[in-house]
Amino acid sequence: MKLTSRQILFFLAAIAPLGKMVIMPARLAAICRNDLLWPVLAQVLVQAALVFCVLLLARRERTLYALVRDAAGSVCAKICVLVLSAFLLFAALLPVIEQKLLVRSIFYDTIPAYLVFTPFFLFSAYLCSRPLVSLGRMWDILAPLSLVGLAGILLLSVGSADYGALSPAGAAGAPAFAGGTGAACGWFFDAALLLPLIGRFSYTKGLAWKGALCYLAGGGVLLFLIATFYGIFSEIAVIQAHAIARMSGFFAGMTVLGRIDYLFIFAATFALTFYVIFPLHGTVGMLTESFGGKKQLPFLLSAAVNLVMLVVIYLLNFRTSQTVEWVTGRLFWIFPVFSVLLPLLLLLIFGRRPHEKNS
Repeated sequence: MKLTSRQILFFLAAIAPLGKMVIMPARLAAICRNDLLWPVLAQVLVQAALVFCVLLLARRERTLYALVRDAAGSVCAKICVLVLSAFLLFAALLPVIEQKLLVRSIFYDTIPAYLVFTPFFLFSAYLCSRPLVSLGRMWDILAPLSLVGLAGILLLSVGSADYGALSPAGAAGAPAFAGGTGAACGWFFDAALLLPLIGRFSYTKGLAWKGALCYLAGGGVLLFLIATFYGIFSEIAVIQAHAIARMSGFFAGMTVLGRIDYLFIFAATFALTFYVIFPLHGTVGMLTESFGGKKQLPFLLSAAVNLVMLVVIYLLNFRTSQTVEWVTGRLFWIFPVFSVLLPLLLLLIFGRRPHEKNS
């Protein structure tokens, strides 16, 4: 079974924005100060255009491995899959770290991290071994849950925000914009996430522009949330590393109603879990197709991928800030290679339908 176009749109509009709402706002505030919205806007516009390109490529109704294999042979196709899989594992590093920090700091701050977060990898290993359609069904459930969570967080937060803190626009200057745009690359690689899905969903008429519009809609929510975040914390935003979970804590009604915001934070965090797992699932799916043949291969690959990620995460357990700086400050250039150049190259080579080649 294949994914439906509805599930793709749900992911782009409601799930993808969650991956940018934990560490990224504070990181950009440290670089751009009150101009942190402009790098995000630039990234949203670029990724929306690239989502359009990738979804156009999906008109071929063939997987990425099949397209490259038929054009350049199975050996070249396997190499391409291995390289893209390595990138997806690298790209998954920040989301997994963010999920660990969020769960440990917000929900289980008195329990050792090793006990709190290890079950995540067991769940991830199970989900990564399942067919893609299982993840698609979850998106049907998670999209409304994500929207409810974000709406609740914003509803409880806007009254505490001073949006005047975002002015004057452009005060940080061009160097801050360039630095913030480069750092934001570590979170904006959604076009690359869609590459493993090519050929695994049915392309319907107008899906490319619908996908781009849904991504822009999700980007609009992200921009509003970041603006509210900075309006609340302003000068101390740089030390608020859990934006999505800290904003609503200043709601005046908390003294009467209690921490009702935890309901919305938990909803958003639960949906975020499946975004974090998505790159790992894409890696297992591509490797299974490329080196398939045995029924138990998805289970073995899933266990191996999650074990590697588990070891890396705990090796970096006390180096979180250094890892974020390393990924977003020194190796940020890797992300545009796979999320910008690769989709454009693939569209240029394989974008036309077979009948268009003969016309």
